[in-house]
Amino acid sequence: MSNTVQFRRSTAILTLLAASIGGGLIAAFAVANHTSNSPVYVTARADTATRQVEGLSNSFADIIEKASPSVVNIQSTRVVKASEQQGQNPFSADPFFRQFFGGNGNGRPRAERQSGLGSGVVINPAGYILTNSHVVEKATTVKVTLLDKREFTAKVVGADPQTDVAIVKIDAGDLPALPLGNSDAARVGDLCFAIGNPFGYDHTVTMGIVSAKGRSLEGQGHIQNVIQTDAAINPGNSGGALINAKGQLIGMNTAIISGSSGFGGEAGNIGIGFAVPVNLARSVMDQIIKTGKVSRGYIGVTLQALSPELAQQFGLKDTHGAVVTDISPGGPGEKAGLKTGDVITAINGAKVQDSTELTLAVTQHAPGETVNLDVVRNGQPQKLSVTLGQRPTGLEWAEGKRGQGRDNGSDENDSGGNTSARGITVEPLTPELAQQVNVPPTTKGVIVTDVDQGSAAAGSGIGQGDVITGVDRKPVASVQDFTQLINGAQGKSVLVTVNHGGFTRFLVVPAK
Repeated sequence: MSNTVQFRRSTAILTLLAASIGGGLIAAFAVANHTSNSPVYVTARADTATRQVEGLSNSFADIIEKASPSVVNIQSTRVVKASEQQGQNPFSADPFFRQFFGGNGNGRPRAERQSGLGSGVVINPAGYILTNSHVVEKATTVKVTLLDKREFTAKVVGADPQTDVAIVKIDAGDLPALPLGNSDAARVGDLCFAIGNPFGYDHTVTMGIVSAKGRSLEGQGHIQNVIQTDAAINPGNSGGALINAKGQLIGMNTAIISGSSGFGGEAGNIGIGFAVPVNLARSVMDQIIKTGKVSRGYIGVTLQALSPELAQQFGLKDTHGAVVTDISPGGPGEKAGLKTGDVITAINGAKVQDSTELTLAVTQHAPGETVNLDVVRNGQPQKLSVTLGQRPTGLEWAEGKRGQGRDNGSDENDSGGNTSARGITVEPLTPELAQQVNVPPTTKGVIVTDVDQGSAAAGSGIGQGDVITGVDRKPVASVQDFTQLINGAQGKSVLVTVNHGGFTRFLVVPAK
């Protein structure tokens, strides 16, 4: 491609500059001849780099053109019962206010029909569509609209709120299924594209990169290990496709962080969006299509990630692995011999980086399977075999049942009063105090009443209301136990076992 520009005689030197991408646009330029009336011709031409940019742009368009027919619009309708409306509206029980908030003429609130908008991805030509669980949650009707404007009534095959994955099916054949990629192979910095229906704008495409991997959204349906992207995601994108530069599905858009309301979809995009990785979604949707539900393996323990300080306390060389903090009574972990304070470093010979990776590895096995765990106990390596149970529904997306207290008996010999050590002030734990801080009334320990903000303990994570049940893996049943164990570790960091609201965790209090 060339452009010819004619420069007429002038009294000054004229210069033609060309902007370029990486030196991609070469411009030939000349000056006017002061002594001649002859025009000077200047030629600008596009070089190889510019053609590469054009080719790249065309390749993006080709990718989107091929992928877009696989992304659908999903409109769901649900009926909100009167009892749900009352729960949302504190004035609905008052007859005076009911006239403003809705009623059926008899003083009773009426049910209300609500509509929601989302997206979905065709993953099977036979009409199976992947979407978010929250898009079709409690839906009475689900409508699917294809790119060619055909509309179908869909059936919800099954949903898994823990991963926010659902499958719906429409009676249609030969649908353009989007090829599934490998989300594990996606790298931070890879180009990606989000396709969906934000705010009802059908088949909107945004571009970004994979911003991070392995993020945790425990507040959003207990999902972990999600992909973070800066491709613009907004309300209505939920359930839509996140594809790579090959046009393969690597994730399903599921949540955003907004500037005003945190997680969710009420506000607009600020460049932090999240997608369920396709490798996680694949195992879930395969089970849903086959059985209509999801079954997961379960050990029955609560896990905590390792910090460098914790790793040192447990005699480990690095932070790879997860600490067992609670064990469900009668669960598979207890039957296999797992103990609080054990550090699980591998499952079936494969090393685990952290508690998230271990949890995902366990849940990818079926109930009834036996897995082999590498465990470090008191600094010594051990091997244990666990026959997995059926993961109960409604649990948090972490391995094990949280809030499970241990029946340690009650402390009848505590002398009372309070004491302070390393800036931590404690007093005896009574059943009344235990109830206030949401720990079992039979729990033995001492309750933290104050932490000196000028002490080393202030940065350890210990706070008011925490119940200290152990120091350096020795039980604490009284204020005297706490004082003796802390003072006996002069000049050394101590490992403190804390129960916070029914959740056990390990914290390290430095010497200074």
